[in-house]
Amino acid sequence: MDGTPAPRHYAPRWDGDDRPAPPSVGSERETLSAVLDWHRDTFELKCAGLSSDQLSERAVPPSTMSLHGLVRHLAGVERWWFRIQFAGEDLPLLHYSDDDPDQDFDSLDGDTDEAFAVWRAECEHSRRVTAAALSLDETGTRKRTGEPISLRRILVDMIAEYARHNGHADLLRERLDGATGM
Repeated sequence: MDGTPAPRHYAPRWDGDDRPAPPSVGSERETLSAVLDWHRDTFELKCAGLSSDQLSERAVPPSTMSLHGLVRHLAGVERWWFRIQFAGEDLPLLHYSDDDPDQDFDSLDGDTDEAFAVWRAECEHSRRVTAAALSLDETGTRKRTGEPISLRRILVDMIAEYARHNGHADLLRERLDGATGM
């Protein structure tokens, strides 16, 4: 031990937090997949227990962001990166068109339970795509540039995407009902 004392005060946990901790030691695939799942679980935890109206509330004006919009956005991001760009599936985009690129946040029509079901289904597809890959070195094709992109890079970028939006979810949730925690 280096003599540095461990801190006594840690960030508070959410009530009902049953997220499995990512492994402290593991393969690259196990670690990256577990950290991404931890972030997915964190997002869901930050949305838990809220009404449909609360989930759809744009609680931090002038931003149009809401938790409902975030779940729609994240479902689209999961589909885009894992299924369309990496696996090469020919699927429609979710909550996006070139004519209306901000549908995920601006058009909050539809049931929030359905939005979460779509997001969970896209996360499951992403997990299957990741598990089926023989190596994190396997590549898909970036639609924007035509260049290859590795599954490793996609996993890292998705962790960053969720980390960023979990920060947004923190602020939205605190504004909605005062709940805080990691």
